[in-house]
Amino acid sequence: MWQPEPGWVSLPGGLSASTLGVWRASIEGRAVVVKRLIAPSEADPPEYSDPEHFAYWRRSADVVSYDAVTDTPGLRGPTSEVSEDADGITIVADWVEDAANPGLFAARSMGAFAGAEIGHLRWLARRQLRDRLARVAQRGGWPTLAQTSAARVTATLWDRRDEFLDLIDQLPQVPQHGDPIPANLPGRDGDTLVAVDWGSLGLGPVGGDLGYHMLMAREEFEPLLDAYLLGLPDGLASPDQVGLGARVTGVYTVLTRVEWALARAAEGEGELALKFRHPSVAPHLRSLQRQAAHVEALLGW
Repeated sequence: MWQPEPGWVSLPGGLSASTLGVWRASIEGRAVVVKRLIAPSEADPPEYSDPEHFAYWRRSADVVSYDAVTDTPGLRGPTSEVSEDADGITIVADWVEDAANPGLFAARSMGAFAGAEIGHLRWLARRQLRDRLARVAQRGGWPTLAQTSAARVTATLWDRRDEFLDLIDQLPQVPQHGDPIPANLPGRDGDTLVAVDWGSLGLGPVGGDLGYHMLMAREEFEPLLDAYLLGLPDGLASPDQVGLGARVTGVYTVLTRVEWALARAAEGEGELALKFRHPSVAPHLRSLQRQAAHVEALLGW
């Protein structure tokens, strides 16, 4: 049975139902990150074995095996290798030092990556936001948000979700990292950003990566949009198309995160309104407040 070596340091984050763990280690003097993936069993949800679903269990390994992002524009992955056995897959990747990349550099890099030629890969995640909202729907939607003063707004957006998903499905579908939070965009190699955690690599609406990224970026949306457009190949999409992809992705993602955080906090004693300052809730609420203009734009669509 596979086990991490003594002395490996467990790292937070990056975990999923198919990930046993992530560790920082030194192997023969090489600073690396080791990730262990677990093959799904018959009892696991079928989406773990669906190559186009965002939860596909082995996508991180396929990214390495196919050299999918070793020389892509804007974003690339670290030097990595994989080894597979009967129970799962082990990925060993170079440790990426934090270059403190500013949000504008990240946005420009994501725009450039939208022009990468990887669409032929059959295991790319597709319809990521649609599948994530389908999973939310299976859990009952956003019931905790329905107990807040924003209930009318969130109910309208929830009821119109298929309309907006159809709209972004009609946008140019481009390569996207899929989880471009700042922690996954640490390194830099000249004009190329070195990103980690490629398990959500896929095709999505132009501007989608920007929508995910803006939720945690320090910069305001307009400069981020300008930077993304600066990196975007000429003729691939219009500013309005990028803006729509980013807004829909960002708004529905942040509301889902707020619902998740509030629902967990609501399990404790006390009124729901008192939980807004809870350390697990407040950051998501601040992110939602920053997206107020985008919420209003979608409501007026």
